[in-house]
Amino acid sequence: MIQIKQFSYVPGEHESEAASSSYLMSLIAIIVGLPLPIVNLIATLIFYLGNRKSTYFVRWHCTQALLSQLSMLFINSIAFWWSITIILNEEVISNNYIAYLFVVIVFNLTEFITTIYSAIQTRKGIHVEWWFYGALTNLICKDKS
Repeated sequence: MIQIKQFSYVPGEHESEAASSSYLMSLIAIIVGLPLPIVNLIATLIFYLGNRKSTYFVRWHCTQALLSQLSMLFINSIAFWWSITIILNEEVISNNYIAYLFVVIVFNLTEFITTIYSAIQTRKGIHVEWWFYGALTNLICKDKS
């Protein structure tokens, strides 16, 4: 799920801290805006926009964090609005709903653990690529040097 790869250069202390902060931003946003999935994406997007002209290492990790939060938005929004519909319309909780909530919880826990691991590793200057998002980030984020 996670690959540790050699980056094209050794990032400096400031770069490692900024790249690590891109993951920490999404964790803080999860805690602050837990019921509303859009809060995580907005916080990560603001951090990304603030660092889009930074070094390649920082931009790359900001992009990977943003892509992960984008997919989390879709998954969590469906669960959120499905739950609101059940509460407001007094519908019966179906097996499909329970199964979806289980998948959402597993996905969120996996993303939470992976984010913590990535924040720790990037703070050490180690380049971490996530399974799906790493390949997308490589397509989107290009080295300008």
